[in-house]
Amino acid sequence: MATSEPRRSTLGMLLLALLMEAPMHPYRMQQMIKERGQDQLVNVAQRNSVYQALDRLERDGLARRASTAREAGRPERTVYEITDEGAATMKRWLASALPTPAREFPEFPAALAFLAVMPPDEVRDLLDRRAEALTAKVAAIREQAPPGMPRLFLIEDEYRTAMLTAEISWLRSVTADLDSGALTWDRRMIQETQQRFGEL
Repeated sequence: MATSEPRRSTLGMLLLALLMEAPMHPYRMQQMIKERGQDQLVNVAQRNSVYQALDRLERDGLARRASTAREAGRPERTVYEITDEGAATMKRWLASALPTPAREFPEFPAALAFLAVMPPDEVRDLLDRRAEALTAKVAAIREQAPPGMPRLFLIEDEYRTAMLTAEISWLRSVTADLDSGALTWDRRMIQETQQRFGEL
């Protein structure tokens, strides 16, 4: 058993949550993550990411091998189950993750910081394309929700669509300001701003 709190990860939390439902093998976990659309929450594009995360959970004493099974014509599969410490840790991780904003470093806000290197009309077109892509993403999330599914099991999708919808609204307001000229820049304006406020 680990002597200090294991490092929290989104994928680790997701795997522990699956194991709280029932013991299962890694391949089934990967299938369920994709079936539930949770591959939008965690990066499981690499085939071995689930296996590596499970290895870490096992080393930390949060999950253990329960059994191995072999189906005809398939390789042997190890079934994992959650430990008591794993269930307790999952609850602690969740109690920490829900109220505390994480220190994240998303790419888009960083890209916004460098708008001045492109002309306003190009930025406007690129932001418009982003808004269209996000609109399609919102539609896809809403379409995948099974009719009659209780809200509890769709809450992460509800949050994602709310955040995406807010971003779309913001993007539309920025592109409108770019269209009207309320937001614009050129080399002279940038140089004057740097002189007035120091190097930005």
